[in-house]
Order: sequence, then structure tokens, then C-alpha cells
Amino acid sequence: MSNDGQQFDRLPQTPAERTIEGRASREEVLTYFEDRFGIPPEIFEDYTFWEKGAGKIWIYAGEAPTPLAIEALGMTCLRTRQEHWKPTTDFAQRFGTEASRCVIDLEHEGARRFAAGEDQDLEWDGDWGYLIAAHELAGERYPLGIGLYVHGELRSMVPKGRQRKLQ
Repeated sequence: MSNDGQQFDRLPQTPAERTIEGRASREEVLTYFEDRFGIPPEIFEDYTFWEKGAGKIWIYAGEAPTPLAIEALGMTCLRTRQEHWKPTTDFAQRFGTEASRCVIDLEHEGARRFAAGEDQDLEWDGDWGYLIAAHELAGERYPLGIGLYVHGELRSMVPKGRQRKLQ
């Protein structure tokens, strides 16, 4: 079998059930979210994961037949067919409150720059790679999106159309 970029295919439960070379499994996706961000797999019990195209993973709150030839299903959550898996801004904003690891808490100025799409030099003692950038408002942590932290620099991965100038 080969990947059809025009349809959604449900991810196989395990790598052993994979029929398309390179396709992630549900088990691998859940393991990634738990290992990288500390998000417990139970959070996703009522969700299904789908691939459309090469490595664009979607999350859907519910069930649907597979394969499915539609334009969209739920929201994109992860890009997998690249060297390092990359979560989406939508995923970070929706599920980032569940994360206990690889979350960088930004003060007001850092959060403002991040939301505007600006890169910034800063020290952080956590892992390098993709992180969830967050900011505290009224005593609650709010995920802003995905950042890439390397060599003492946080690069904002907020898509250009979603960037905002905040005060």
C-alpha cells in the first residue's frame, strides 16, 4: 500500500499493524507526547489520530470510517515525516495545559515577542528542540504555541498569519 495524500487514514494502533512505510502509529504518537511533554496517554482516550499527506497527523474527538476522502477532520496536531517530530500551534494551545515537561514559561516581554513571531536569546536549563511556550495570566498558565530552542535561542514557530502584536 502507499500513502494517498487526498484521503485521511486512521493511524494503526501499533507499529506492528503498520501497512504504509513511514506512517506513525497511535502508540508512537502517544509515546512521543508523553516522553517529550509529559502529557499522559489517557488525555487522548476519546480521540482518534489520522494521517493525510505525508506525515501530517490530525487529531479528532470521535470516530469515523477509514479511509475518508474529505478536506479536514479535527485539527492538525503533529508533523512526523521529518527528522524531528513537530507539534502544531493548535496542538500546543489545546493540549499544552496538560504538559509537565518541555514547557518554557515566558515573562510578559518574552511572551509578547514570541506571539509576534520574534526569536529571542534566553537561557533555559531544559531540553533543546521543540517546546511549548507559555505565559501566566491571572494565576493560570496559557500555552502560546510551539517554539524551537537551540543554542540559547528560542525561535517562535507561531505561523505568520497567527502572529500578534501584544502590548
